[in-house]
Amino acid sequence: MKITRVEAIPFAIPYRKPLKFASGEVHVAEHVLVRVHTDDGIIGVAEAPPRPFTYGETQAGIIEVIDKIFAPQVVGLSLLERETMAARLARTVGNPAAKAAIDMAVWDALGRTLNVQVSELLGGYTDRMRVSHMLGFDEPAAMVAEAQRMREQHGITTFKVKVGRRPVSLDTAVVRALREGLGDDIELYVDGNRGWTASESAAAMKEMADLGLLFAEELCPADDVLGRRWLVSQLDVPFIADESAVTPADVTREVLAGSATAISIKIARTGFTHSQRVHHLAEGLGLEVVMGNQVDGQLGSICTVVFGASYRLTSRRAGELSNFLDMTDDLLTEPLEIHDGELTIRPGAGLGVEIDPDKLAHYRQDT
Repeated sequence: MKITRVEAIPFAIPYRKPLKFASGEVHVAEHVLVRVHTDDGIIGVAEAPPRPFTYGETQAGIIEVIDKIFAPQVVGLSLLERETMAARLARTVGNPAAKAAIDMAVWDALGRTLNVQVSELLGGYTDRMRVSHMLGFDEPAAMVAEAQRMREQHGITTFKVKVGRRPVSLDTAVVRALREGLGDDIELYVDGNRGWTASESAAAMKEMADLGLLFAEELCPADDVLGRRWLVSQLDVPFIADESAVTPADVTREVLAGSATAISIKIARTGFTHSQRVHHLAEGLGLEVVMGNQVDGQLGSICTVVFGASYRLTSRRAGELSNFLDMTDDLLTEPLEIHDGELTIRPGAGLGVEIDPDKLAHYRQDT
């Protein structure tokens, strides 16, 4: 079970339409496939989606740090030496997606070696999650039409709405149109990606007070310490800390400061090992948890549902698992399918998925 090699393979798959939000927009999934090889001939896989406007990582940077720094640190370790691995990777600051992908590929390799599903290794609570679909910036009619299509074709009834534009009425009008167009039987919440000030956020939430929102997420920057505390203190819905609360220390700081009352776990930035720590802390603090999405492809999305389905707390709410539907293609041999608003884990050892070699050859960027 010793690691013999770590590969970082760049690939690029276009989106059908750009996903736009307050901190940036994405036109092409320029991701990195990470493969961990062992001396038993096992290969574990994971996906690293760089988000330079949030975490500072790029596709080229992920490849460089894995090839030059991380791979030499983990080659020779056993798949069971995850704490040693985490300690070695932690010597290098930042690079969350690169670290997370290595961690998840190791878990996949371990599951394949033991002939056990990763979800069983993690907790095995259930085999599925409800799906939340993320709606990026567009005109109200277009966003309502997209939500209606997702409900009709995939049974999705929970929607995360990107907000953060100025004037705030641009976004409050969209949320109102979604509620009026889709009715009261759907769940809606908003994510500002730090686009508004605290006062703008308060005004927007007051304007949407009658729309039955589930959550508000990262409406204003966490660096606006007093403003965010003031905002959270007056909200009557849980306030999700996302990019401001990545590590257990971040979560503790934000919650104790009164700057958040719920958190988003994204395995694309904390892997399985560190996401476990965040989950256990949230459980102990009694926080609501949403499984988030880093605009992942299908491999990243199956990793999210594998982790989220492993625990009662993370499977309680709909997870952000559907943005791969906006991609023109993907790398898996058997594409993921959302039925009746749910995504299930795959049978089989590890993550239960395989990479299509022909698709990888077509989309990889290093040949």
